[in-house]
Amino acid sequence: MARQTLDLPNLPDADVVSLAQRGNESAFRELIRRYERPVFSLIYRMVRDSAAAEDLAQDSFIKVLNHLDKYRPEFKFSSWLFKIANNVAIDFLRKRQLDTISIDGSPHASTAAEVEATSIELSDSAESPLDELASRELGAIIEQAIAQLRPEYRNCIMLRHVEGRSYEEIAATLDLPLGTVKTYIHRARHQLREALEHLRE
Repeated sequence: MARQTLDLPNLPDADVVSLAQRGNESAFRELIRRYERPVFSLIYRMVRDSAAAEDLAQDSFIKVLNHLDKYRPEFKFSSWLFKIANNVAIDFLRKRQLDTISIDGSPHASTAAEVEATSIELSDSAESPLDELASRELGAIIEQAIAQLRPEYRNCIMLRHVEGRSYEEIAATLDLPLGTVKTYIHRARHQLREALEHLRE
C-alpha cells in the first residue's frame, strides 16, 4: 500500500512542528519556507546589512533545529522562532558594538533587492498610478525613518506594525515585560513622527 503523502503547505504550524520534532526533514524545510522571509526581514531591520542578515537568519534556523525538542506547543511557534532570531541579532550587534544610528545620521544605502525584501506595502489595489507612486515614496520615507530608530524601538515597531503581533506576543518574542514593550512602541511612534517631519522637509 502506498504511503500517504502529507500536504505540508496546508498544515497548521503546530502539526508541521510536531512532524519536524519527530525527524521529518520535509516538515522542517516547510517551516523554513514559511518563515525565512519574515526572519530575514526582522534581522535585516536590526543589523542593516543584507549579507550579515542572511548569515544570521541561517544561524537562527540552525538554532531552531538544534533546540526544536525544547519548543513547547502551548506557545505560538512564530513567537518562539522570532525570539531566537532576535537573540541572534542582538548577539551580533553586541559583538560588533555597532553604534545606534542617530536621527541625523545616514544609514548605508540599500540595494534594490534589500529594499524589495524588507519593503512596507502601503499601496491599495484601487489606487491610481499617481497614488501608488506617492505611496511608494511615502513607504521609502518611512523605511528611512524606521532605520534611524534605536534597535529595541525598531524591533518592537516592526513586530507590531509589519508582522501584526500583539503586545503580548512581542513581549514573549523579545523577552521583555509587557509594560516595557508598550513604552518602547510609544517612544518609537513619537520618534518616527519627528523623523518623518525632518525627512519630508
